[in-house]
Amino acid sequence: MINFNKHIKIGVIGAGSMGTGIAQVAATADHKVVLFDNNTSQLKKSNETMHSTMRMLTEKGKISEEKANSILSNFEYTDNMNDLSSCGMIIEAIIEDIDAKKKLFGQLDEIVKEDCFLATNTSSLPIVAVASGSRNPRRVIGLHFFNPAPIMKLVEIVPAITTDSNITEICYKLVNEWGKTPVIAKDTPGFIVNKVARPYYGEALRIYDEGIADIATIDYAMKSMGNFRMGPFELMDLIGNDINYTVTETIFKEYFYDPRYKPSITQKRYAEAGWYGKKTGKGFYDYHSLEKPEPKDNKEILNTIFNRIIAMLINEAADTLMMKIASKEDIDLAVKLGVNYPKGLFEWANELGIDRVVNTLSKLYERYNEDRYRISPLLKDMLSRNQLF
Repeated sequence: MINFNKHIKIGVIGAGSMGTGIAQVAATADHKVVLFDNNTSQLKKSNETMHSTMRMLTEKGKISEEKANSILSNFEYTDNMNDLSSCGMIIEAIIEDIDAKKKLFGQLDEIVKEDCFLATNTSSLPIVAVASGSRNPRRVIGLHFFNPAPIMKLVEIVPAITTDSNITEICYKLVNEWGKTPVIAKDTPGFIVNKVARPYYGEALRIYDEGIADIATIDYAMKSMGNFRMGPFELMDLIGNDINYTVTETIFKEYFYDPRYKPSITQKRYAEAGWYGKKTGKGFYDYHSLEKPEPKDNKEILNTIFNRIIAMLINEAADTLMMKIASKEDIDLAVKLGVNYPKGLFEWANELGIDRVVNTLSKLYERYNEDRYRISPLLKDMLSRNQLF
């Protein structure tokens, strides 16, 4: 059994925005934190970011000056991996590359103690594959934070089939103590959020590719009809088309090329052109232009867009529940906290009516005859029994 003290030193690997954010969460919870990066300029930037963040939080009255100083004093920045040897838990937040993560965990085996356990912040790579890089895979678990980590409440806890069950329980309690909301997901591609949310992007792109509506109108439909904070194209531009496309492509491959997750050629071309979105000034929208495209306020088209995308989202959530990837409660929590949906997808299914969702999907399947639009058996069963979630 691996022991863990909640006040033990936390190591974080990768001093980018995600790693720095995770380190801030741990330091705010009074853990001593060792932040490692082999790039000294990145460590300097992380240090400057933390000081700037603490100044902003104190100026806004969010925390006291004493607390800010305490958080900063909990940080140790290093470019020497051996400084992680005294840590009882290490969270990696490096690039999304399976070989790099496996190699890192193999290196950590030579440095850390046997009772130290290792977490990967991967958003879509299989935890068991990452864990295979360690000679002790039972101490490896997935802890998927969302960016920005200090603000976003959700953390997906993803045990591999090799993970010690004790670690899952400890991480759940720890994440709660850190003021976050933990959900537990099976080690499947995309876990909860990145799997369930795929149709929000994929079906919007499909609708655009077919010429049913333009980008501005599709975004407007989801905001006006569904009260989403951001339309799918706005959200892809915020995430970055490079990142969003890569996650879709990864999940598509990991699910053995299931057509439900098939990427869009359009988004691939945008990523290849370097039109990533806000960070490059151009994506689906041109952020250098003062003129914003006007959506078409056609109620029939807006209804078609909303019904099609929301039905695909509910269908994906139903399949995720049927395959026991996560509980109903955790799936609804995950989409509300992880991607800011205005309500849970099962709540939405009950509100709209499962018959309406199934009818929408049936018409899509009848029209396209694509497995992409197959209806989850769970939805069919619930409709036949006249049940709600």
